[in-house]
Amino acid sequence: MHQELQSLPRTLAEDVARNLVMVARLIDEDPEQAYGYSRVALRLASRVAAVREAAGFAAYAVQKYSEALAEFRAARRMTGSVELWPMMADCERGLGRPEKALAMAGEAEVQKLDKAGQVEMRLVAAGARRDMGQLDAAIVTLQSPELASNAIQPWSARLRYAYADALLAAGREDEAREWFAKAVEADKDGATDASDRLAALDGVEFVDALTDDEDESADISDADAATVAVEAEDEAPADAAEGTDED
Repeated sequence: MHQELQSLPRTLAEDVARNLVMVARLIDEDPEQAYGYSRVALRLASRVAAVREAAGFAAYAVQKYSEALAEFRAARRMTGSVELWPMMADCERGLGRPEKALAMAGEAEVQKLDKAGQVEMRLVAAGARRDMGQLDAAIVTLQSPELASNAIQPWSARLRYAYADALLAAGREDEAREWFAKAVEADKDGATDASDRLAALDGVEFVDALTDDEDESADISDADAATVAVEAEDEAPADAAEGTDED
């Protein structure tokens, strides 16, 4: 990206870079705001591939799939890279065209992807199968050497999770539990909610400790208030008696 921005005047390059940094920083926590920054960068430097790519990811994050697809296509034309092919296919899914996503999964571009890209494409294809109600085909699509491997790779958690979720949707609960457990083993960063799904299958219910503490505090406060009221009532007659004696 830095090299691409060097083609711009220095001040403009700095402005674009600042907006792209904000896109990267906010896209997970506040995708709407990230999208806003991406539009600014796009207005400033629409001929820079990194800007078009960032705009595509930001649009995808806010489910503007048609816009995201257009940006990804533009970035691909500029770079000639197939790296964004799985994202483009997933945009087709988002637009309600799973058949198109499946067709893309069979194109020659897939063979040019690195291993991570090929796994991502497999995930998209399986999702397209599910979109079409083809659960068994989705399960078969996910069955691969990468899924069977015991080695933990960056994609392992998501691949195992998708497989477990498909199994559960097909009513194969015991197998789903096994693969949710395997997803938990691979998900060191908590990128999925595999642990919650596994707990739900095991019938475990989580209690919000903070809420319980707040309820307990409320109960204590109510008890204190009641105690004070009782003490006030006990003291009131004594004061009145003292007043009578003085009279």
